Amino acid sequence: MPAHSFWLMKSEPDECSVDDVLAMPRQTVPWSGVRNYQARNFMRDAMRVGDGVLFYHSSCAQPGIAGLGEVASAPYPDETQFDPASPYFDPKSTREAPRWVLVDVRVLRKTRLLGIAELRGHAALADMAVLRRGNRLSITPVTPAEWRHLQGLLGASH
Repeated sequence: MPAHSFWLMKSEPDECSVDDVLAMPRQTVPWSGVRNYQARNFMRDAMRVGDGVLFYHSSCAQPGIAGLGEVASAPYPDETQFDPASPYFDPKSTREAPRWVLVDVRVLRKTRLLGIAELRGHAALADMAVLRRGNRLSITPVTPAEWRHLQGLLGASH
């Protein structure tokens, strides 16, 4: 059995926040609406149930890590691609050959907000994808060393 991987997954809190997910059944949300092939490939090809997730609030006044979670399902087709009323509708996608997949993400706990400035202040996190200029990916891998460092920062927050 391979070791678990770790991921940073961005969500706009006005669309889906840590608090929103904690209020959902099983504290789990389908990670729908991803329309970037690299991010889709992470979900389709690399994520495994039990992988660690940093729940990151983006496109808001105070972006940063807001919770810890885990991948809670194998990948499956994102239903929004088939819905003409959805902003994520993809007319080129079919049920026989869906283009877009998602995984379910379970939030395990809300954390204190670990913002960009604080993240940048830790040399151990200097290479995190989320800190790279111009990075727009909504899902990025996190190294085991970065994960351990962040666990240390967030473990003391309770």
